[in-house]
Amino acid sequence: MTQLELARKGTISPQMEAVAKYEGIEAEVVRQHVAEGTVVIPANINHKNLTPRGIGQGLKTKVNANLGTSSDYVSVDTELEKLKAAIDAGTDTVMDLSTGGDISAVRKTIIEACSLPVGTVPIYQAGINAIDKYDAIIKMTPDDLFAAIEAHIRDGVDFITVHCGVTQSAIARLKQQGRVADVVSRGGAFLIGWILFNERENPLYEQYDRLLELAREFDVTLSLGDGMRPGSLSDATDRAQLEELLTLGELVQRAQEAGVQVMVEGPGHLPLNQIETNVQLQKIICKGAPFYVLGPLVTDIGAGYDHITGAIGGAIAAASGTDFLCYVTPAEHLSLPDPEDVKQGVIASRIAAHAGDLVKGVKGAAEWDRQMSVARKKLDWEEQARLSLDPERARRVHGKQHATSGTACSMCGEFCAMALVEKYLGVLTPKC
Repeated sequence: MTQLELARKGTISPQMEAVAKYEGIEAEVVRQHVAEGTVVIPANINHKNLTPRGIGQGLKTKVNANLGTSSDYVSVDTELEKLKAAIDAGTDTVMDLSTGGDISAVRKTIIEACSLPVGTVPIYQAGINAIDKYDAIIKMTPDDLFAAIEAHIRDGVDFITVHCGVTQSAIARLKQQGRVADVVSRGGAFLIGWILFNERENPLYEQYDRLLELAREFDVTLSLGDGMRPGSLSDATDRAQLEELLTLGELVQRAQEAGVQVMVEGPGHLPLNQIETNVQLQKIICKGAPFYVLGPLVTDIGAGYDHITGAIGGAIAAASGTDFLCYVTPAEHLSLPDPEDVKQGVIASRIAAHAGDLVKGVKGAAEWDRQMSVARKKLDWEEQARLSLDPERARRVHGKQHATSGTACSMCGEFCAMALVEKYLGVLTPKC
């Protein structure tokens, strides 16, 4: 039985217990949200070393880190270094987006090495296999696509991105709309080419029940991909994007009726004033299903610093009700990220996620900040480092050249405001 089916029967699974313990809430609360479809626990029955994470209503906003080879660079060792960097930086999940080398071997290695939930995008491998077999992605058969999906599921992948909403009607909207950046989703592009060449409907939409059967058998969470997501602020919240979202809302309902856990992916590139609207639209149309967004990136000119543009958008999205942030690294739009890029991307997204949790009132979020404030008042540098998102960096920055010889930091030195106020006004240190 899936987590959704168990929850609906009133059963609290070991995975629900583990999520509740991690979140610091009652297991019954987790069960109720899973039963409602507002929380998912990606937990493939074949992922034996899994430490479960919950994604959705009332839980901490989660962060995902993308890994994976490319056709230009293939190194399993590098991917394992990136995996370690992501885990050390505090990611909640990882996705293997490999498109180069022995994709199956890379995936199996990552799953075996990772105790966190692992996601993939099976159409990447299906498309690449079609090039090897037929010399073209567009010659891929529906059975080829489903064979790739089944292989990923059997290997133990906990959630899969499937672009079921890239339909003939969505493509028609895209043509009518006209865009600056057209389509930036790789999986969406594969399917658009296939649909147009074959003059047939998307197999993931047409054979959705087949997909649900596979997902239900292994309790794999479907992450309904946004193949029409905007890759430019000029294309944000247009008719093609919303056409796909309406379809995804229908597919969420069908998945839940089949006992399959499901979440929905979202944009993408959005100006600040459209982020809350996009979150509200998804939550209404998809009946509160968990929302998983890339960024969103709030400007198109941040090349080299897109972990910052993504974190700005991610904070607003999380505060507006988004449940899951896919990180953006400094290498976004420029190159395959290296381990340091991965670390920077995870930390930036964790800042955004926590900022959102403060607004949402997630348990423990405000207390974490209060403890940091107390440590700062005490000029307790080791406690400040311990409470920070990157303790190693906090210690290194505090102890770098030009550090003060006194108890304060070198920014203010002997003129530290808190030290002066405590000395001259007798202000007491706040209670811990």
